[in-house]
Amino acid sequence: MKHICLVEDEMSLAEMIQLNLEMEGFEVKHFDDGKLAQLHFATNVEYDLFILDVMLPHVNGVELCKQIRQQTSVPILFLSAKGTTSDRIEGLKAGANDYLPKPFDLEELLLRVAVLTNHLNDETAKIGAWEINFKTYSISNGTENQPLTKKEVALIQLFLEREGEVVSRSEILDRVWGKDQFPTTRTIDNFILNFRKIFEDDPKVPVHFLSVRGVGYRFMN
Repeated sequence: MKHICLVEDEMSLAEMIQLNLEMEGFEVKHFDDGKLAQLHFATNVEYDLFILDVMLPHVNGVELCKQIRQQTSVPILFLSAKGTTSDRIEGLKAGANDYLPKPFDLEELLLRVAVLTNHLNDETAKIGAWEINFKTYSISNGTENQPLTKKEVALIQLFLEREGEVVSRSEILDRVWGKDQFPTTRTIDNFILNFRKIFEDDPKVPVHFLSVRGVGYRFMN
């Protein structure tokens, strides 16, 4: 499941956006105050998308955008009643990926979110010689087929989304197992060992699932 952080102080609009994003399969964290969001971002920017209102109490969205950009390259979408060309340019210069003026069409917002988060994923993907089918939970190399568990599929999707980036064990646990389950980090290591046996030509010299000592893993395709 992909995680979105929404910072919007107009509560009726925020509730509508959050409800519809959750119906699309996203998990949404909402803040209605720029200062509260700023404090949160100081220690946590592990989201797949930030949706920021520009005009917020105490700290505006542009300042939040600059703060986020110092820590991560995760996509940022601005929502704003300020929709002039200069306003959009200011937002994009601050590091945003997209800018949607208010009022906006809900369907357009959901489409932009889907594009920014790659939520319009193909049903299949390839790792080395293997093709992963996300609908049938299986992999094939043309001559051999193997089933995958839901956790294996979720972990593969996370790595594909974050290709080339270091993904910490704590983030993997939160994203794949959720905050209500308490597996150990050794559980993740066992999954990676199994992936290496399947996808790597030489599991002892991996080229796809790489360990980052003391942190987590980096996936390269």
